[in-house]
Amino acid sequence: MHFNHRHISEDQYLVNQVLKGNQQAFASIVRQTEGLVVQIVFKMIPAAGDRQDIVQDVYLKAFSSLAAFKFQSKLSTWVGKIAYNSCLHYLEKKKLMFLPGADEQENGLDQLNKHQELFQHSAEKALSQKELAAILTTAVRMLSPPVYQTLIILYHQEELSYAEIGEITSLPEGTVKNYLFRARKALRQQILSGYKKEDL
Repeated sequence: MHFNHRHISEDQYLVNQVLKGNQQAFASIVRQTEGLVVQIVFKMIPAAGDRQDIVQDVYLKAFSSLAAFKFQSKLSTWVGKIAYNSCLHYLEKKKLMFLPGADEQENGLDQLNKHQELFQHSAEKALSQKELAAILTTAVRMLSPPVYQTLIILYHQEELSYAEIGEITSLPEGTVKNYLFRARKALRQQILSGYKKEDL
């Protein structure tokens, strides 16, 4: 896997500074990664009151584990993985399902490369960008299982690659692609169910 050398060198500088006791360097890491961390936590954790505690826990874990970071990925991806695993641990303790069940995972694999469009072209023409954004936001929140929400945000909003999402979630790239395919399909159905097709 290839990464931007500029990012790697910046990451190495920041990590080295933190390990030397530079608190401002860790504040820079937080600023650079908090958008990704918040997106993961807010999409995975249903209880609003627990989200801030989990975000703080993510950065405590990152700080205490920084010396073990091997620069085999971008620092932001590594922090994102800590956030994802922290959320999974929380969900497991609460006995809340995040990933699809085994039966659901086995269905639809042969259709992965079919029907890739999120909306019909007529829908995009008929709705303004603002209307479309509002509809999308609502529809994403309703996706189930919740992993679909997270993957849609990581891929389409955070613009992470399949490989980076795989690193964060510990899911094989093929599974990430499959889940994203089904998430898009569910998202399209969710949107169409709320509007008459002739209106779109």
